[in-house]
This record gives sequence, C-alpha cells and structure tokens, in this order.
Amino acid sequence: MDIFSQKARLTDGWVENVRVTILDGHIEKIRIGVKPKSKDIRVDTLLPALANLHSHSFQRAMAGMTEYRAAGRENFWTWRELMYRFLNYLTPEDISSIAAQTFMEMQKSGYAAVGEFHYIHHGSGGNTYDNPAELSVRIIEAAKLTGIGLTHLPVLYTYAGAQKQPLAGGQLRFGNSIDEICNIVSISQKTISFLPPDTRVGIAPHSLRATTPSDIKELLSCYSDKQVHMHIAEQTKEVSEVSEAFGARPVEWLLENHAINTNWCLIHATHMTQAETIGLAKTGAVVGLCPITEANLGDGIFEGPTFIKENGKIGVGSDSNINISLTEELRTLEYSQRLRDQQRNVMIHTEGSVGEALYLGAASGGAQALDRKAGSIAPGKLADLMAVDSCHTNLCALRNDQLIDGLVFAAKDNVITDVWSAGRHQVRDGIHIEENNIQASYFKTITTLKKRLG
Repeated sequence: MDIFSQKARLTDGWVENVRVTILDGHIEKIRIGVKPKSKDIRVDTLLPALANLHSHSFQRAMAGMTEYRAAGRENFWTWRELMYRFLNYLTPEDISSIAAQTFMEMQKSGYAAVGEFHYIHHGSGGNTYDNPAELSVRIIEAAKLTGIGLTHLPVLYTYAGAQKQPLAGGQLRFGNSIDEICNIVSISQKTISFLPPDTRVGIAPHSLRATTPSDIKELLSCYSDKQVHMHIAEQTKEVSEVSEAFGARPVEWLLENHAINTNWCLIHATHMTQAETIGLAKTGAVVGLCPITEANLGDGIFEGPTFIKENGKIGVGSDSNINISLTEELRTLEYSQRLRDQQRNVMIHTEGSVGEALYLGAASGGAQALDRKAGSIAPGKLADLMAVDSCHTNLCALRNDQLIDGLVFAAKDNVITDVWSAGRHQVRDGIHIEENNIQASYFKTITTLKKRLG
C-alpha cells in the first residue's frame, strides 16, 4: 500500500509531496519530493495518529445520564454510584456492541489504538460466566470488528476501599483474586492470537484503594514484561484514604515501593506534591491524562508545567467516553493549565508550537504506554497514521508549521479524513468502513437497554 500526501509531519519536520509505503502493518519506506502515482491513496496532510491510552468503553452508553444535580454536593463519588447501578444492566452482547461503537468513534476522532482498562469481568451480582474471560473476549472481538489497535488491560479489583472493605453492589462484577485475574489474562492472550500482531495484553491493578500491596507485588512478579496501567491520585479523598491505610500518599508510596519504569502508565496522577511530580517524571513512566473526563468529574487539574519541565511523558485517554474527541482532549488539557495559572501557552518545555508539543508528545507517550512501536512517521514504525484536510475552513489560513496548532486549538474532528491502525485503512473520507453495521447494532442495543433501565 502506498499513500501520497501533499505534506506530512515527519520526525525531523514538515515535508511536501511524500509517498509512504506500508508493508505488513509497518512503514517500509518514505520518499520525499515525488509525484503521485495512479494507485496511490491520496490525502492532503499526514500526521502520526495518537493512541487513546485509557478507556472504559461501556461508559460510552451512559454519556449524558449523570448531569442532573441532586440535593447535596455532586462529586466523583456520587457519579460512581450512578455508574455502578447502570453497569448492572449490561449483558455481554451489550458490552460488545457498545465497545464496537466506542472504538469506531475513537478512530473517526483520529485515534489509531486504544488501551481498554477493563474491569467488568462477571455477570450481575458477581455471577461468573462459563468462560471467566467472557467479557474480555467481547472487547477483543469489538477491536477485531473495528480494526483499531488494542492493548487489552484486564483489571485486578479486589476491595471497595483502602481499608479492604468488601465489594458490594455493582462492584461485585469487578472482583477477582490473583489466580482468577491471571486466568483472564491468560485466556485473553490466547484470544488475541487471532488478531493482528500489533494487539497486546497488559495488566492493570486498579488502584491502591482497590488492591493490596501484596497483590500488586504478586501480579507484577507474574508479568514482569507486560505493560502496567494503574489509577493513581485521581481524587483528594482517595489520597486521604491511601495515606491513612498505607502511611504515605499514593504516588509517594508507589515510588518508594516499586521500580516504576517505562512499562508503567499512571492514570490521572492529579493530586501530587512537587516532589512526587518530579520523582514520577524521572522514572520514564507515562502519565495518562484524561482531561475531558477529569473536568466532567471535577477531579482537579494535573500539574503540567513542573512535569513537562522535568521531561515527563504524557499521553491522553478518553476514560469515561462522555465526549470522544482527540482535539478536545488536548485542548482541554492546555486550557486547564491556562485557567489555573492565568497564562497562555503553558504545556511546552521551551519556546515553540504548543500544539505540536502537545500532539507529538501525546503521540509518543501513548505509543509507549500501549507498547506500540508508533508515535511518529518513520521507517520501521507501525503505520498508525491520520490524514487531515488542511483546506478545511478551520485550517486553510495556516502555514505548515501552524497546522497542528490549528488542529489542536481551532478545529474539530471533522477535519480528519482518514485513519490507519497498523496499516489497516479503517476510516476513509471521514467514514468508518464498518460504520453502518456497527451503528445499527448499537442502536438496537440502546433501544433494549433503555427498556431495562426503565
């Protein structure tokens, strides 16, 4: 497959009249200053596509259901109770259909891959399926249907709080022992053998409030070579609970007790001291930021300037999937910093394009977090690519070196024309190749789900 692009952002800058040759899902060759050939796929502007490093796909179906203010203070913890009640109604078929719709929307938004942080393992009330990895298999099947790159992350979730409170209500669908979660990981690993070779399975101890130090240690010893994703320091209440139970703040405890490295992705990391922020940056781990969800839930604002100054690595994720938008995710991240600090152009280490710094930084960080050899357009890299229309009214006034600024701050996702996931050309002229079938299934699922919800 050959792609001809009028311009492209390569690792060392902008070039024009580019042909990218793809073989076996990877970029085999790049030629610059050439003319298009009749069989070339022709696009306007080619960029490396981002990975969405943190998603709970099932929550896409409850978008908009929790925006009614009840008496008393509304916060993350009241939202969580509503989410638990919602998920109790979901069947395996629902989860499959919702995941496919969610993954398709991600691809149309410009994401080539997703890290699915998957913690629903059982049926309503905690009843186990004949296949303990039934719901993981459903996620994997949805990825196969959509063609998105998948890093599947089965979650270890054992307790309802840092003091080992027992699971109850909707949480009963999450619970597993170490042996049980390892079995799910093993089955998931076998299942992905039927998917393209860029598919991965990692591990995800949910958080310090939902697991124990001994369980985390045992899980890590079983899978020393896998990606490790974990929620950390999302809420101030979480920080207080963990501090009381562990004798240290969440990030502080993690840095003191584990050799955090480039295999790790710490999700949110919202509430950190300066020492924790600097310490985490120096590990080489990726911080997974989910600005739209963090804003929606009132989590707080990540300390971006300090982390970036220390060469910290970031990526972005759509988390609750209330609004799946790559551009809005990056925009919200930068704007949150500006509102807090009353400054402009914050998330950059030195001088230069803030849009490029955000976009390319998230491309690199997301690829690392999902164990994808991607994040840039270069020979040998996975062909995770995105094409945009620079002639669109939101971009047409910009020079090449301003285009990513325009994409991040001035455009919407409708400027995206094509997306490739490891060379799989799934979005063409703004339409996903399985869009009609996926949407029909989703509408059917939602119709029956609404009846169950009452």
